[in-house]
Amino acid sequence: METVTAHRPGDDAPTERLPAVPARPGFRPDIQALRAVAVLAVVVNHLSANWLTGGYVGVDVFFVISGFLISSHLDREITGTGRVRLGRFYARRIRRLLPAALLVLGLSLAAAYFLLPYPRWAATANEAAASAMYWENWLLAAKSVDYSAASEAASLAQHYWSLSVEEQFYLVWPLLLLLLFKVRRRRAQVVGIAAVGAASLAFSVYYTEASPNEAYFVTHGRAWEFAAGALVALLASRLMLPRAAAGLASFAGFAMIIAAAVLYDHHTPFPGYLALVPTVGTALVIVGGLRPGRQWHSPVTGSWPVQAIGNFSYSLYLWHWPLILLAPFVLGDLLDAGEMTTPYLLGVLAVSLVLASLSKRLVEDRGMSFGPLARSTKLTFVAMVAVVAAIAVAAGALERAYDDEVATAERKAEQVMKDPEVMANPCHGAPAMIRENKCADPFGPAEIVTMGPANEYYDTPEEECEALDEYKVGSKKTTTVCDFSRGAKAAPVVWLVGDSHAQQWQGPLFDLAREHRWVLKLALLGGCPFADVEFTGYRTVASEANRRACTDWTANMADVVTDDRPMMVFVSFFARAENADDGSGRSQTDQYRDGLEPYWRKWTGAGAKVFVLADPPLNGGVRARDCVVLNPDDPLACAVDREVAHPGDPLTEVARRPRVPGVTLVDMTDYFCDDRRCYAVVGNVAVYFDHDHMNLEFSRSMKPMIAEAIGLR
Repeated sequence: METVTAHRPGDDAPTERLPAVPARPGFRPDIQALRAVAVLAVVVNHLSANWLTGGYVGVDVFFVISGFLISSHLDREITGTGRVRLGRFYARRIRRLLPAALLVLGLSLAAAYFLLPYPRWAATANEAAASAMYWENWLLAAKSVDYSAASEAASLAQHYWSLSVEEQFYLVWPLLLLLLFKVRRRRAQVVGIAAVGAASLAFSVYYTEASPNEAYFVTHGRAWEFAAGALVALLASRLMLPRAAAGLASFAGFAMIIAAAVLYDHHTPFPGYLALVPTVGTALVIVGGLRPGRQWHSPVTGSWPVQAIGNFSYSLYLWHWPLILLAPFVLGDLLDAGEMTTPYLLGVLAVSLVLASLSKRLVEDRGMSFGPLARSTKLTFVAMVAVVAAIAVAAGALERAYDDEVATAERKAEQVMKDPEVMANPCHGAPAMIRENKCADPFGPAEIVTMGPANEYYDTPEEECEALDEYKVGSKKTTTVCDFSRGAKAAPVVWLVGDSHAQQWQGPLFDLAREHRWVLKLALLGGCPFADVEFTGYRTVASEANRRACTDWTANMADVVTDDRPMMVFVSFFARAENADDGSGRSQTDQYRDGLEPYWRKWTGAGAKVFVLADPPLNGGVRARDCVVLNPDDPLACAVDREVAHPGDPLTEVARRPRVPGVTLVDMTDYFCDDRRCYAVVGNVAVYFDHDHMNLEFSRSMKPMIAEAIGLR
């Protein structure tokens, strides 16, 4: 079996600077090239998903490589000695992986404090701490099922999820191989690894359908990819192919990896069975290279640039992500409306390559050979605990700083939103778009550009509101009752139903409820259209369980609202991204019309007036997420053409021409846009809280116009 020295996380020996040809027998330039392909696929995908839509499969390539290399090393040790020196094994992993990883984490925490707006600090602090202890993937899995977290900005440590999966693999795999070695038959070892891999693959296929967001991150849904590499390692002597067959195997393998990177995208159900393509492809390339000697692809894969990138691929993976996120805040005024154009993105890539090269030589290699640690397993573990503790302390300090900023921002926001004179100012927020108000600068800079907890559209007053245990979907409470009647008998009942795009209107409705003493009830389920349609998923294809949960919940809540005989029902949801497909080929508008009007008839038949709140213009889909933060003195740089920012919306189109008497469209678009453009700051107030939703302050500024539209003024 060959000795492998080229490295990415999971190798068994320190990496050397590699020439264009093998430095000594046993070196695998094809594996080094695989690393280069994998890391470049990931980096290019992160720079711009449009450049390589499926570049995320590079992570799967790394998992297979790690499974092969670690299993090769462990098998040699177990076969030769009958045991694994676990302390030594884990110490080598620590010296190999942690110096660079913890350096980047520490610098990311510092950069977050000095460069990022404070709302980004908490996620970076939490995820940096999780990454230092290698359970970041589980934290992201938990977040992935939280609909409200879907609009959160990415943290500087988010990419550590894959390193967490690998470290968990390193923790368990030696023990499994030792256990299988006790059988003392290669066939039993192979069967054992194959059984583990098959079980993991079956789980991955199932879970990708049942809970696709979580499935991407969980360790046991990825273990089969490591097992694939391990099987190649254990069967290497039997898999050495004739030269022609080896060439075909490597050609097919590279083709499969590249095809997946090019053809897959964020709509692809992944990992699941589709991850077999890059996984099997990687295994085939490794099998094709088991026979020593040059291969058909050696002139390219063995070239200095490819080998160099493979050599520092681990550092490149660590550095590129925080640099991509920090670049807009560093470049600032150099960017047009905060957009990272191709030249700037290529500049980020160049800086990433330089830092990765330096990090490889000065941190990774020296960390492996640092005398005191290399001579002492115990000292290696002590150093690990000390540095991880330091990262945890730094993360805690950043989180405390975040809490202080939140308190300050809340006081400032409350001064504004609780000041009747400010909120009644005809040039504050949305009313500035009314020409008769003759505001001097309706699109001038916002007083508050950084959106924090005080601006949360989903802020709900605890003193008046109670979330009910009834009508839960899973563990999520979907229904809230807010009693603003102040004890009045026969208080009017009003419902707000839909998803988070309905919830973003609750601020002004709370204000109206206080003023008119309503009992305001909320029925809200994120990513779920309130219509009787064949729902297929929010932005992408949802699992059958999630689709059924959505449609069952809406059907039930439609009857609950009807039985309540409310005075008014407000409805809104993000129909632009919540897709319906009944197989008829009809337009989304036609399908939604058939699914909405039966509910509306129920409610109007029960005596309610139905008001459809038109969805606001898009934000994150048409402008840089942090545009207002990056252009605090020139918010007009964030203006977007109206036809781009406000494309057609099935819900609005149905409500514009309702066939049900008693249904009224409440369209506030003219308070976001004029005839030509839509704005991110209006009346010195930032319009949006996040990628998809309104700033609470701005939504509350529309209270008078909503009141007029529903006949209360």
